[in-house]
Amino acid sequence: MDQYFKIYQKFDIHRLMLTDKTCALMKYKNVIFKMRKIFEGILSIFCAEVGAKKVYAVEASTLANIIEQVSIENNLQDTIKVIHSKVEDIHPDSLEKIDIIVSLWMGFCLINEGMLDSVLFARDNFLRRDGLIFPFEASLHASPCQLPSMYKFGVKSGVSLPVYLSMRCIGKEYRKIESIEESIDEPVVLLLNRDNLLPEEKLFAFLDLRHIPVEEVNLLRKYKIFMCKKDGKHQGICIWFKLYFPDFCSFLSTAPYYETTHWKQTVFVLPVDTVLPVNRKAKERDYFACKLELKELNLWHYKVEITLIKADDEVNLRDLATL
Repeated sequence: MDQYFKIYQKFDIHRLMLTDKTCALMKYKNVIFKMRKIFEGILSIFCAEVGAKKVYAVEASTLANIIEQVSIENNLQDTIKVIHSKVEDIHPDSLEKIDIIVSLWMGFCLINEGMLDSVLFARDNFLRRDGLIFPFEASLHASPCQLPSMYKFGVKSGVSLPVYLSMRCIGKEYRKIESIEESIDEPVVLLLNRDNLLPEEKLFAFLDLRHIPVEEVNLLRKYKIFMCKKDGKHQGICIWFKLYFPDFCSFLSTAPYYETTHWKQTVFVLPVDTVLPVNRKAKERDYFACKLELKELNLWHYKVEITLIKADDEVNLRDLATL
């Protein structure tokens, strides 16, 4: 746990978020200012600016001291009370019930950062019965994808070839080695575009943060069936997430077809390609199923299992879809 907060208090992590022009920080600010009326009588800097009566800024790392300095710098020290503690260590009777929880808890693959458990603890112990959570819903999406950039030999290592030769075979071998040595143990965070996605995306998980128990968050297991709708090479599974806010019209998505965020997309690279030809009748198109399981081991560590099942395997996809 101490190591977790030592990593989290590094300024580089927070600089990445603060300099993300499209991302959550501005989205949160816009939604909070849009819903400013509900903050009359209540949450850190943005919430105080729109009239929150009291804001409890809970921070377990040494950044708590910085938060306090920022509040003073913006003349908000009377509104913001900084609590240097894990939220789990705060006694429920030591705080009045709060009206709103605002947290930027998302990590790569949505739940990787391990902070959602703390948000749900705060919800169960400090939030009023009719209180709000920002965001109040989240969803996890996936799609098989192709990764043409992985064929470019030297892309990851920065090697530049001064000769005009085709070396796709080297790139193919390079990607296979990378996927075996790195990606199977650790997914790749990179930017894709819509053209890199193969079949239609699938919703893998939907989290109602107002009611979901912690146990469900710590083990997500889903089966989905994909149909190939365009030619391509299946080279990985691309995962992204979407957040929904209480005004029911604002959302934040890390999908390849929305503006880039610092989360980018999370890709599980496959060691070999599967060619997906679709120039056939719909009934003859390739179907395959994907089983995705995310299980929390400890903070910042999830076990991820991906199983691909082709339609001509023994498993009956129709039965699989009911699981």
